[in-house]
Amino acid sequence: MIIYNVTVNVDDSIHEKWLNWIKSHIPQVLATGCFTNAKLTRVMVEEKTGGTTYSVQYRAKSREALDLYYQRDAQRLRQEGLKAFTDKVLAFRTELEIIDEYEVEFH
Repeated sequence: MIIYNVTVNVDDSIHEKWLNWIKSHIPQVLATGCFTNAKLTRVMVEEKTGGTTYSVQYRAKSREALDLYYQRDAQRLRQEGLKAFTDKVLAFRTELEIIDEYEVEFH
């Protein structure tokens, strides 16, 4: 299983607008059929350069599904954000391979 992680630093001047946009963007990414779920999180660190940093973690169905997303959908969906927010956001992407998962059961 692979997590496709997008980390984004958002300039304070467009923060609320971006947050509203990302909440509608994530369902569009999920609608590609390449991912099973997504989590939007705020990175809990104060950036020296300012802004607020978020992480969106998309769980890919498989390596093949993530590759299909790159080939078919990624460019179009990335362009929407670039067009809307130009240089007010800085994003980088990483792929994380899930090796094992553990959960605590409460009784």
